[in-house]
Amino acid sequence: MIAPAAKTLPDDAPHILVVDDDRRLRELLTRYLADNGFRVSAARDTHDARTALGAIQFDALIVDVMMPGENGFDFAQHLRQKSDVPLMMLTARSDADNRVRGLEIGVDDYLGKPFELGEVEARLRALVRRARSWLDDIQSFGALTLDRQRRQFML
Repeated sequence: MIAPAAKTLPDDAPHILVVDDDRRLRELLTRYLADNGFRVSAARDTHDARTALGAIQFDALIVDVMMPGENGFDFAQHLRQKSDVPLMMLTARSDADNRVRGLEIGVDDYLGKPFELGEVEARLRALVRRARSWLDDIQSFGALTLDRQRRQFML
């Protein structure tokens, strides 16, 4: 399930989980993203994804919609009930109705197949950058301090 990185990466390299039942696509994304500075784990279905999520904290997920068993929409909806990890759908179901459905259930980005690897990487970097900037620990605004991890203001 977990693919080793192709090269030594910095400790803060984003860790991505790719969830897709197509082995060739998982391998392609894993290899490409690892070669471009990401740590990558892969799961063939949502069951394997849940196992990985229970063991590792990921910076973002790439999830297919059409998979045997639980589909990507149901998985994303369930995931949103307990996590705000950035989530990108990468799927052949790219019509407007499906894109809207995905975004309404909390998917952060939605990209149709076929796709360009460079675009996947750019969108993923944007998702991780926004998520990490939100998690910067503490910011002050005059007498008011925001603890972003706790999501609360303090005087």
